[in-house]
Amino acid sequence: MTLSIREAGLADADALADIYLACRREMPYAPLAHDEASVRRWFAGALLPSGGAPLAERDGEIAGFAAWAMRDGSGWLDQLYVARRHRRAGVGRALLARMAARPMPACRLFVFQANADARRFYEAHGWRLLSLGDGQNNEERCPDALYQWLPDGKE
Repeated sequence: MTLSIREAGLADADALADIYLACRREMPYAPLAHDEASVRRWFAGALLPSGGAPLAERDGEIAGFAAWAMRDGSGWLDQLYVARRHRRAGVGRALLARMAARPMPACRLFVFQANADARRFYEAHGWRLLSLGDGQNNEERCPDALYQWLPDGKE
């Protein structure tokens, strides 16, 4: 198995949108807030042009991606999705390692409370729960959890 990470480009927009949409279909507790065409336009017109979206290729196939940005002095992991057939193969861990290599004082993310697999994944990789929300601040109106990661395991 070969796994490599590279920055996503506009030519990758459809493949990343496919992964995102497939993963989100597996979340009946958090229905999509936008239709598929809008999601695809967002990937091509907003997410990828803004940068900060590495993708993982496993054996030559796009296996997952992440997206992060700096806001309010902290890093924010806004997206991390791995295609079902590539899960538990180190893809998510490699994407997190790419993020961790960036200089930042801390990184935060929101995850749906009901997404137990994702919460276990982040907690196993050193993310700490900061708070639980009722979902009023996300488009899906689904209860969420705010996590934070600190470089070098700082507390």
